[in-house]
Amino acid sequence: MIASLKQGKPDMFCSLRIFFALALLGSAEAADFRPAAVPLVVHDPYFSIWSMADNLTADTTRHWTGAAQSMCSLLRIDGKTYRVMGNDPKALPALEQSGLEVLPTRTIYRFTGAGIKLELTFVNPLLPGDLDLVSRPVTYVTWSVQSVDSYSHKVEIYFDASALISLNTPEQRVTWQRFRVGDLQVLRAGSQEQPVLQKSGDNLRIDWGYLYVTAQPGVTESAAATGRRDTIDSFRTAGHLPESDNLDPDQPYRSSIPVLATSFDIGSVGQTPASRYVVIAYDDVFSIEYFHRQLGPYWRRRGTGAADLLNDAIRNYEALNSRASALDSELMSDFTRAGGQDYARLCALAFSQTLAAHKLVADIDGTPLFFSKENFSNGSIDTVDVTYPSSPFFLLFNPHLLEAQLKPVLDYARLPRWPFPFAPHDLGRYPLANGQQYGGGEKTEENQMPVEESGNMLLMIAGLAKVEANAHFAGEYWPLLTKWAEYLRAKGLDPENQLSTDDFAGHLAHNANLSIKAILALAAYGKLASDLGHADVAKQYTALARSYAERWVQMDREGDHFKLAFDRSGTWSQKYNLVWDKLLGFGLFPNEVFAKELAFYQTHANKYGLPLDNRADYTKLDWLTWTASLSTDKAGFMKLFDPAYQFANESPSRVPLTDWYDTKTGKQVGFQARSVVGGIFIQMLTDPAIWTKYIKQADQPTTNR
Repeated sequence: MIASLKQGKPDMFCSLRIFFALALLGSAEAADFRPAAVPLVVHDPYFSIWSMADNLTADTTRHWTGAAQSMCSLLRIDGKTYRVMGNDPKALPALEQSGLEVLPTRTIYRFTGAGIKLELTFVNPLLPGDLDLVSRPVTYVTWSVQSVDSYSHKVEIYFDASALISLNTPEQRVTWQRFRVGDLQVLRAGSQEQPVLQKSGDNLRIDWGYLYVTAQPGVTESAAATGRRDTIDSFRTAGHLPESDNLDPDQPYRSSIPVLATSFDIGSVGQTPASRYVVIAYDDVFSIEYFHRQLGPYWRRRGTGAADLLNDAIRNYEALNSRASALDSELMSDFTRAGGQDYARLCALAFSQTLAAHKLVADIDGTPLFFSKENFSNGSIDTVDVTYPSSPFFLLFNPHLLEAQLKPVLDYARLPRWPFPFAPHDLGRYPLANGQQYGGGEKTEENQMPVEESGNMLLMIAGLAKVEANAHFAGEYWPLLTKWAEYLRAKGLDPENQLSTDDFAGHLAHNANLSIKAILALAAYGKLASDLGHADVAKQYTALARSYAERWVQMDREGDHFKLAFDRSGTWSQKYNLVWDKLLGFGLFPNEVFAKELAFYQTHANKYGLPLDNRADYTKLDWLTWTASLSTDKAGFMKLFDPAYQFANESPSRVPLTDWYDTKTGKQVGFQARSVVGGIFIQMLTDPAIWTKYIKQADQPTTNR
């Protein structure tokens, strides 16, 4: 085709043939990706539902923790009923799944059979440049059906969402209601007890607030709040739902699970696609306890409620679908440009997971605060060394969301109750952000991460200053940042025996990679000082960082690579923290360090990627990507990164994307559904044009929007 273009205008039919061939190739390649878990409804640590099977009909849908939170969909085609989502009831045949495509804001399943094809799409319009959309817990589920033979087919659609989505455990009692909101028929379910913000920890689901289901208005549909057995039996036999809701109080462990169900009668479907949609939403009313203040979700900050949420969702269906589709196309193109097709696929999978491991709330003055949950780690809230690896996502798409994560930590650290000269690790256990609980908490330095967290904070704040082209945020907390810089000056070059973010590997003294972080953090402080007009401080700390980097090279050099720790010969580790020298343009470490390490890594990678260090076969997905991003070109990046995609495509561990896995077996070692997978977007930051483009799209939050 290139030759044809050089010679003149290509033949139109040749171009069409090439276009369709490429389209078919793209579809086949998209179908090849088999995520261990597929995002369906993903918004925050509590409202997060996945399919953990190859086919949508092979298992019930589940919360990211693995607990059943079932959604069910059936298609009745010419009087015969088929399953298209969920494995209940097993007696019904499943329509053949012919394709799956995971995009940043959409998950698309394709089915064929009985003379029709179905495209079932889940849209989570998490457009990171728009804080209102990030905070709105609304998912659209759309069915698009058309005939693929020469006949028309009568089609009816069934959907339900289990009341278990609003419960922590199945034995809790649940209530359900039906409401009229304008021309919308709204179904609602929630726990009877409503224990708002009364539990904290890791392996938990929400049991306060309310689950909502409402159907597309203006079409033939029916709705019911009753047991699944009754709704499915009625749909199978008559094509619609029972005429009455179940008015009996729920009994725990009842054989028929209470569901919020809706159905559509599309009528006769030909070759022109016909579509219907439902909205599934969750209003938790209060989301986070922040130093004993109960804060509501950001979308509620102007007094809006559930009725407004649902009306807005219906009113904006077409516009948000269009915006989500356009963003997906743009992102997939840029992901591929930055790191290749495998990189693009993994970015698409990680996109919604990164956002959905957080909750966006409004402080009492409307200021956005963004709290992460350390999923299947220890349940900590707003953990600094979880924010650090996820920060590339927010530095790329919306730095205001990174500020909203750092501000609560900074405000906490300057309170008298935080007695240490280094940065905190966390603010408590999700959803209660009432003070650090990890390690020694506020009482002792035992099991703290002093160099780790202080370095993390300074580097992230320097990253913010770079993308925002000013250091105003740093200026608000300058005395605190100075305290942390002074601590790193004294303790950072050769760290004492302590934990780092890789705390699962245990304590380590003289940690070379941790030392790199401290050195670059000192340079970051120097750059911030320069931006704020503190010329003498800037000169002093910039020179200090440069001298420390020179000393580091001599302390850690060992033949063809650099060591895990200064005093440990015969060891090695990923020096992933070096990436900030590249991104922030410091140029502290000589090219020799990058070149030697990258060459060494190529000879030590296993089937599913490069181990974290010589002590074990496991790796971290985020750090592996950071290390790959040290490469000078796309080909070098792909060589180190692509085995990580192979892991995601082949891992036998059916969980939302884990960041800690074995590089030989592909099995999960620990962690899942964490925000740290946002670290893989760091490769996007190595392309200034891409970085600049997305920063310009970021929303500026205000308190009265």
